[in-house]
Amino acid sequence: MTTTYAVLLRGINVGGHRKVPMAELRSLLEGLGHRDVRTYLQSGNAVFTTDTDELTDEELTTAIEDAIEKRFGFRVDCLVRDAAYLAAVADACPFPAAELEGKQLHVTYLSEAVTPDRFASIDQTAFLPEEFRLGERALYLYAPEGLGRSKLGEALSRPALFKGIVATTRNWNTVVKLAEMTRN
Repeated sequence: MTTTYAVLLRGINVGGHRKVPMAELRSLLEGLGHRDVRTYLQSGNAVFTTDTDELTDEELTTAIEDAIEKRFGFRVDCLVRDAAYLAAVADACPFPAAELEGKQLHVTYLSEAVTPDRFASIDQTAFLPEEFRLGERALYLYAPEGLGRSKLGEALSRPALFKGIVATTRNWNTVVKLAEMTRN
């Protein structure tokens, strides 16, 4: 069986550090045997098709992380998600996405499910009108002034909140585009 996936790389090409050129990422994924490889933006988003009978999502992730480390000399946390998951995240948005600008809405993709207890230290009422909600291995953030000015986004970026899991954030435009790109 063939499945289309997106791989989300965490923390690359920011401020000139941990550079992973998209052409080289496409070449690397093709070298791993994946097909129809495409990238989106410079922030570490790639879509590819592969035979799912061969590897689990975790094995795909590890293979990609290992290949990046070998090629670029540093390890990059990655999340590999299939088309169905990406569509479900977009469809389950608890905020009125159609009424918002892409910069106002973000999704933090998580390597595993989390419970509200993890965020108990954050008093959401102190950040209104900003707010967040949890989804299926995802955290949705509504930030009317954008992520760069978001006090709630800053509070949510504390490493202790995501200890032991991989978390990487994309704005709503990217969330929608990745869902579209992986649609068969």
